[in-house]
Amino acid sequence: MIQRKIRNPEQTRSDLLDAAYSEILESGFQAASLERILANTSVSKGALYHHFGTKRDLGLAVIEEVIGPQLEGRWFNMLAQHSDPISGLLKLIEEKIASADESVIRYGCPLNNLIQEMSPLDESFRQSLQKIIESWVEVVAEALKEGQASGKVRADTAPQDIALFIVASIEGCVGLGKNAQSVAAYQRCLEQLKVYIQSLAA
Repeated sequence: MIQRKIRNPEQTRSDLLDAAYSEILESGFQAASLERILANTSVSKGALYHHFGTKRDLGLAVIEEVIGPQLEGRWFNMLAQHSDPISGLLKLIEEKIASADESVIRYGCPLNNLIQEMSPLDESFRQSLQKIIESWVEVVAEALKEGQASGKVRADTAPQDIALFIVASIEGCVGLGKNAQSVAAYQRCLEQLKVYIQSLAA
């Protein structure tokens, strides 16, 4: 008796997103190959187009369903666990410094890579990427505002502007390290960001 393979649409979608994320990280969106994505899954081309009508749809889904949640898990949740935003931010930066390896230099930041590649070319990509940046900035700004209210962050600072600078600095450190092909340069850049964050303490 032939057993039919039970289809799991949610798992299929998840497998496609994971494979597409890896392919985009390795090759960029424009050079990403649907054939390589399918080769790294057990998914048929028909199933791919059932879940994502076009390669563009797949790329946008990677931004919204993979890259966005990654950032949320790494940054948003960590800041929410700290009553002192200075300590929370320093811990996050220290973890990035400690975990830095050749993959950071080889691949860079997937968010920043797509901003550089796709924002000038596709408005939907730009808007999706901007939404993530705005959410990131807002979470940091809100943490700093709460820190001001509790007397842990200097009152003479502008949380929204500082949050924008911190996000830009992190992305810039990744980009500089990638271009220099130097983990040490990336780490040194983040060390200076730590000095700046420490200066925000009340």
